[in-house]
Amino acid sequence: EELRKSIVQEATIVEDFGSQADTIINKALEEFAKSAPDASTAQEATEYETQLLKLEQALDAPLQVLYWKQLQLIRDDALQRYRAAAKTSGASEYEAMLQADAYFTRMAEASTRPSDDDWDYTRERTALQSVMNSMAESGKKATDVQLKSAQQQQTAMQFLQQQQQMIQQLQMQLYGQSSPWNVGVAYRIPDTNFNLQGSYQQGRANIQLSCVPDEYAPFLGPNGFTNGVGPGNLGLSVNLSV
Repeated sequence: EELRKSIVQEATIVEDFGSQADTIINKALEEFAKSAPDASTAQEATEYETQLLKLEQALDAPLQVLYWKQLQLIRDDALQRYRAAAKTSGASEYEAMLQADAYFTRMAEASTRPSDDDWDYTRERTALQSVMNSMAESGKKATDVQLKSAQQQQTAMQFLQQQQQMIQQLQMQLYGQSSPWNVGVAYRIPDTNFNLQGSYQQGRANIQLSCVPDEYAPFLGPNGFTNGVGPGNLGLSVNLSV
C-alpha cells in the first residue's frame, strides 16, 4: 500500500522498488511454505508447487503494474534532465542524451525484480531514446534555420554596402571629389512671406525660394524684431565631414 501511494498518488520514484517488491513476494512465499503441510506424495508435491506459483503470480501482478508506472516516472524525469542539460550546461546534445540514458538505466535497473524475467525496461528505454533523438533533430533544424537566416541577412547587408560604394564611385566620377563641407543658409525677406534657402553639400550648391507665411508676424509688429539681416530672420548651419 505504501508503494502504491508513493508511485501512483504522489508520483514519486521509489529508488529501491525492485528489491522491495522482491522482498514482499519472497516473504509471502516463505510464510506460505511454513504453513503448508509436508507433501508425502508426488501429487501433493505438484499441487504445492502449483499453489506456490499461483501465489507468486497473484502478488507479482499488482507489483508489476506499479513497476510500469515507476518506469514512466523515471522516463519523464530522465527527459527533464536531458532538456535541462542541453539548455543550461556546456554539454552537447549527444552528451546530454548519454547522461539521461545512463540515469534511466540505473534507476530502471534498481526498480526491476532480479528474479523475474518479465520485469524488463527495454521498451521504455527505447521510447526515451526515440523522444530524445526527435528533440535533438528538431533543435538541429531550428539552429540551421537561424544560421541560414543570419547568413541571408549578412549577404543582404553586404549587397547594400556594395551598392552604396558603387553610388559613391559614380558620384565621384560625375562630380569629382566631394567636398567635406556641408553648409546651409536660410533667410526670410523682411515684411514678406518669402523665404530664401541655400545649401552646399557634397560639392553641389542648391538655392530654393519659397513662400511661407510667418505665423508669429502679428505678435512681432510690422517689421518683426529687426528691419535688416539679423538672428531673427537669418539661419546658418555648417557641417564638416572628415
